[in-house]
Amino acid sequence: MSVTIKDVARAAGVSPSTVSRVLSHHPKISPATVRKVREAMEALGYHPNIMAKSLVSKSTQTIGLVLPRSVEEFVNPFFSEVLRGMLACAQTAGYDVLMSSANSRPEELESVNRMILGRRVDGIILMAPRKADPLVDLLLEHDFPFVLLGRSLERDDLLCVNNNNVQAAFDATRHLIAQGHVHIGFVSGPPDMVVSEDRLEGYKRALAEAGLPFRQEWVMTAEMLQAGFHATSLMMSQPERPTAFVVIDDVIAFGFIRQLYEAGLRVPDDVSVVSFNNIMLSELSNPPISTVDIGIYHLGYTTVQLLIRKLAGETITQPQIVLPHRLIVRGSSARQPDA
Repeated sequence: MSVTIKDVARAAGVSPSTVSRVLSHHPKISPATVRKVREAMEALGYHPNIMAKSLVSKSTQTIGLVLPRSVEEFVNPFFSEVLRGMLACAQTAGYDVLMSSANSRPEELESVNRMILGRRVDGIILMAPRKADPLVDLLLEHDFPFVLLGRSLERDDLLCVNNNNVQAAFDATRHLIAQGHVHIGFVSGPPDMVVSEDRLEGYKRALAEAGLPFRQEWVMTAEMLQAGFHATSLMMSQPERPTAFVVIDDVIAFGFIRQLYEAGLRVPDDVSVVSFNNIMLSELSNPPISTVDIGIYHLGYTTVQLLIRKLAGETITQPQIVLPHRLIVRGSSARQPDA
């Protein structure tokens, strides 16, 4: 015979309603009571009937996560680290995470539509939002709770967790300028991603502040794994080339530096490089990469935390949460010899 809430209540010495509140993570239940109930559940081998609970509460205790479409983007360690933060927060709050991925925009829209109409999740997190993102329009149309990891270019009233990517790129570029570099290029990601636009804007602002011209031919757009080859080929074909680069992502920087070496250029002796994200491998590469630490784990954790606050009915007066960043200077950036 299966164990019931009444059995757990009897073993813990509390009422069945108290057990229900513990299962629902009610904030007014004391830690001592929670501990007693959890111990009784474990001793009796009790597992809550999630399906029955969701029918009563109209809550699935599940968060939907829309992963990036490109497999190459998802293999980037950024996503595993941000996911680690998301799962940690969700587990603490008693939520599961349902991940969705698709190979095309229509498939992505259909997947999210199924989540919404099927009430499979209580809310959704969109990672790496894009310009004029139709997923945002779909969620707004259905008045469905969601949070962006990143920001919307079109609206500033949406719940989002982000870095100040304009300032981060400004700081990275200014570091190279302080090292005496006046010929500085930029390697970007997909042009429809908001983060690409913001970091390019920060790069432009730093050049303008230093009185340096912006040269479009020194801005290179590249996808993740092919970035190094394309960017280096473009650079080597120009009569005058940069002595330093701001690269939008550590993984792109790895490929870029490898191709520089194959072209006979050394980092940082011939070309300095600064990138973003501070994934673990950036410190272990040769040379260690100068990078902007954006707090990847905390981005993930805070995004889920914000969505759960929304689902709990909390009035959120600050829809945009901006986490701090810091520049970490390592071996890939050095002073320009002629400076």
